[in-house]
Amino acid sequence: MSEIILMSDARVAAVPVEANGEPLVDVRPAPLVDDRTHKDSHGAEVHLRQGVLDRLLAAQAQLPDGLRLPFVEGYRPPALQRHYFERYAAELRAPHPQWPADSILTAASRYVSPPEVAPHSAGAAVDLTLADAAGRELDLGTPMNADPEQSDGACCTDAIGITAEARAHRAVLGEALGAAGLVNYPTEWSHWSYGDRYWALATGAPAAVYGPTGLDNS
Repeated sequence: MSEIILMSDARVAAVPVEANGEPLVDVRPAPLVDDRTHKDSHGAEVHLRQGVLDRLLAAQAQLPDGLRLPFVEGYRPPALQRHYFERYAAELRAPHPQWPADSILTAASRYVSPPEVAPHSAGAAVDLTLADAAGRELDLGTPMNADPEQSDGACCTDAIGITAEARAHRAVLGEALGAAGLVNYPTEWSHWSYGDRYWALATGAPAAVYGPTGLDNS
């Protein structure tokens, strides 16, 4: 996709899901997990679909020597996704009470996916960064999970207002993950997914293979 298509776009929701029945798996046996905690998720965040984990490990193998992919967050329960979305939408609405509901939906989806189509709730998405062998994060232009307001748009993958070093690091990250079959959400350099509706739209696949799920019915 050459244009930036947001998660709120009707074309994303229109993609059918043909679930392949693949389970969510705990990624902690893999050498990827970052030591950050997600108290809201109660451990759900260290799960992904097996196919996504396989591709992350392939991406890790593609990286130059001395670099690694710190995995920060994967699966997000649908109820938690809705909570995050509604909270961010309320933050945007407060200074813009005149905005209609569709404008709030569009603006919020730059940073938090609408619950109905959220790749994280399908176990299809991961938030990650790039680090050296000692685990020190490299400069990628913004902190992980910086929103468009905090970063003045620098969180967008192709943002122009970042250093050459940060741009080079984003290129290394993108080359490895793209070669492994994942797609990036262009308003968040750290968000990559495989098998969800957004991935299907971006790659031209006829359907998503992962839809929203729970840990008990993955």
